[in-house]
Formats: sequence, C-alpha cells, structure tokens
Amino acid sequence: MNILSLFVLIPLLMMAGLFFAARLKQIRCVVTVGASLLLALAIGLAVAYLGKRSAGQTAEMLFTADTVWYAPLHIHYSVGVDGVSVAMLLLSAIIVFTGILASWKTEFLPKEYFLWFCLLSVGVFGFFISVDLFTMFLFYEVALIPMYLLIGVWGSGKKEYSAMKLTLMLMGGSALLLLGILGIYFFSAAAGVPSMNLLEIARTGLPVEAQRWLFPLVFTGFGILGALFPFHTWSPDGHASAPTAVSMLHAGVLMKLGGYGCFRVAIYLMPEAAQELSWIFIILTGISVVYGAYSAIVQTDLKYINAYSSVSHCGLVLFAILMLNQTAMNGAILQMLSHGLMTALFFALIGMIYGRTHTRDIREMGGLMKVMPFLGACYVIAGLASLGLPGLSGFVAEMTIFVGAFQHADTFHRIFTIVACTSIVATAVYILRTVGKLLYGPLRREYLQLPDAAWHERLTAILLITAIAGIGVAPLWLSDMIGESLSPIIEHLQ
Repeated sequence: MNILSLFVLIPLLMMAGLFFAARLKQIRCVVTVGASLLLALAIGLAVAYLGKRSAGQTAEMLFTADTVWYAPLHIHYSVGVDGVSVAMLLLSAIIVFTGILASWKTEFLPKEYFLWFCLLSVGVFGFFISVDLFTMFLFYEVALIPMYLLIGVWGSGKKEYSAMKLTLMLMGGSALLLLGILGIYFFSAAAGVPSMNLLEIARTGLPVEAQRWLFPLVFTGFGILGALFPFHTWSPDGHASAPTAVSMLHAGVLMKLGGYGCFRVAIYLMPEAAQELSWIFIILTGISVVYGAYSAIVQTDLKYINAYSSVSHCGLVLFAILMLNQTAMNGAILQMLSHGLMTALFFALIGMIYGRTHTRDIREMGGLMKVMPFLGACYVIAGLASLGLPGLSGFVAEMTIFVGAFQHADTFHRIFTIVACTSIVATAVYILRTVGKLLYGPLRREYLQLPDAAWHERLTAILLITAIAGIGVAPLWLSDMIGESLSPIIEHLQ
C-alpha cells in the first residue's frame, strides 16, 4: 500500500475501532493510539521526503500512486506530495493529536463525537495528499460535513445558528468550486487531453479566455474557507460556538484548506488569469487583514478575539499568495503553519481556562497568573507568537511575507503592503490588552482555589509551543523544502 493512503486509512480504522469500544477508557485508547500513529507517520514521511530531497530526487510530486476510479470522466484516486504537502500533513497530525488530548474529558456522547472528529480528519488528510481535482474536492466535502454536527451538538452558545451559518457559507463556496472544477475539466477536454490530474492540466495549460472566468470561481470558492472578505462572517461565530478541539482543528487545519487550494489549484492552473485579476483579490484580502485585526481589539470574549485574529492571519495568507512571487508565497505557507499551531494553542488554552472559570469574558477575569501559572505562561507565549516576536514562528512567517510583498515596485502593491503591515500594531494592542486583563491585576475571590493544568493539558501545550519555537529558531530547512516545491508554480507565473 502507498504510504500516503495510510493517512486516510488510519482515521477510518479509528472509526471502525470506535464502533467496538464500549467504555470511555476504550474510546480514549482507540483515538489516542490512532492519533499517535498519524503523528509518527507524518514525522516519518517528513524525514523520508527530506532524505529523497538530499539525494537529488526533486520531482514535482513524490510517493505517488494512481488508481482509476471512474474512467469515463477520467477520475482517478491519484495521490502525491511535495514539500508543501508534507508540511501541511505534519501540521494536521500535530493538531489532531493535541485535539484528542484536549478532548480527553469529553463525556457527552464521546463515541459519536470522536467518530465525527475522525471523519473530519479523513477529509483533511485526504485533501492534502490529492493530486486529482475530483478526489481533492471529494475530501474537501468530507472535511466540511462533520463540522455541522460537531458544532450543532457539542458546541455552546448560539451553536445551532453558528453551525447552520458555517455550513451554508461553506457549501456556497463548494458550489463555486464544483463549477470551477467542471470548467477546468471541460476546457482540458477541449484541448484534446481530458484530465482531472493537476500536473497534467498544468503541463497542457488552459486557454486564457477560460482562465478569466474560472479563476474567480475557484479562488473565491477556496477563499471563503480562508475567511476572504466579505465572506468571512461564518468564521467568528463558528469558532466561538465550537467545542475546544473542534476549534483547534477548524482554525488550525481546516481553514488552511482554503489557502492551500488557492495556490495549488487557482494559481497553479490559471497563472495568466492570476496575474490579470490578482489586484481585485489583493484589495479584498487587504481588507480581511486589517478588518480582522481591528475587530479583535473591541472584542471581550476570548474566543471571538482569537476568531477575528484568525480572519486577519488567514487573510494575510491569501494576500501573500496573490503577490505571485516565491518569497511571499513561501511566507504564505510558513504563515499557514505558524497560524495553525498558535491558534490551536490559543483555543486549547481558552478551553482550559473556560473549564475552570466558566466564562470567556475578559472583563470578568483577572489575576489568573497567580493560580494558574503554567496556563498563564503558555498564553503569554501564544500571544507573543501571534504578534510576531523574533524566535517564534510568527516573526519568520510575517517577515517573509512582507519582504516578498514589498518586492513589487509599483505603487498599488506597496500601498497595500503598508496597509497590511498596520495589522501588526493592532495585533500587539489586542494581545497585550487581553494578557493584561486575563492574567494580571486583582484576583477574584472565587478563583482562589482554581487548579492549574492537568497532565494531558500540559502535554498539549508543550507540544504546540515546541513546534512554534522550532519553526522560529530553525526555519531554514522548512523554508528550503517549501521553496523547492513552489518553483514549478513560480515557473508557470513567469
């Protein structure tokens, strides 16, 4: 069996094991073992990929496999990875593993909860390994569907409203994507080479006239999941109502499907249209970056603060992709990794704090560093990563993005780069304000006996902080791996 297919098979086996698990301890054992295998597999794949790269094997995709699914429409189960895919698989495995740990105390319908959680994981992993457009779209839908139930059943607050809003908005994006994929297939068939394979379509090329109307469909379809303005409104409500681990996986990984799809499909297959129409989406993503950051300043709910922060950071990913040069796009992938890790850490910590204080309103808290020093210190580290402290992942990613964006000599690109840079100041404001109100100042009397983190909560935070610091301190191996994989896309843009 192809090693990449194991990323889909293991979550499916986890689901099968859950059917036979009768007690809570057995359920925890099944999902923890499965998540550990996925993490070990992702680390092993990264090591193997780096080994092949050092040996000079620099094909567009490695570890490929291809099986015909439906020959009349040229649909194949076609998988393969490059450096970007390997990085996203590693991110996904880390978030799934820590998400399982964050769900350790789930007691309401735990079997059903973890079944949907595993199905969501199937979609995420399958999407990142897919090379066939139809297979990619199929896994994309598999990743979206469980969100409705995970939020609607296990969420909090306006959970039914948030689940419905999220589902309808993302399904609207899926409709645009389906139209775009069918259009790509139709025009590849008209060129005499009907195919759903990304690499084959890129080699053949699509007519420029077709690209002009397909590019907005595909970029908008994926961009909705990446919180593209003005289609971002599902994100804050969805994050605020989702249970802790679902928020971690949603913001940490699921939103990355949008950015990954934008550069892997929209930019790669339609480079001429990307160059002609990118200015429209640069305006929209620039608004996302600034709007998300300044909206976070006025929030008082911890989850809404992090949710609007995610709108800003994910908008920065799309903004960098649209710069259409290697430096900025390299920064976009680093930003996806950085944001995935730090927002997962944020949501995990928010869930831990809420479980003790039973409130997420920062106006009702204060002085928590005195009774929860471990959780408080971890929150400070997450905040410093978010505002771009050197030595942590946020600095590497954002610096690379802004350097790449400023390489454009024209006034339009530089003005919007400067506008996007103002989000750094806004980020510092809401992070420092939140840390001050949450962790320092007078401690409420009823919080005097609050416990600090349990073992599984400490392990969750330590793993995520280690990954954040690892990227910040030693980013070159990751940056080089990503840069080599972006070269074919950059060549299409020239």
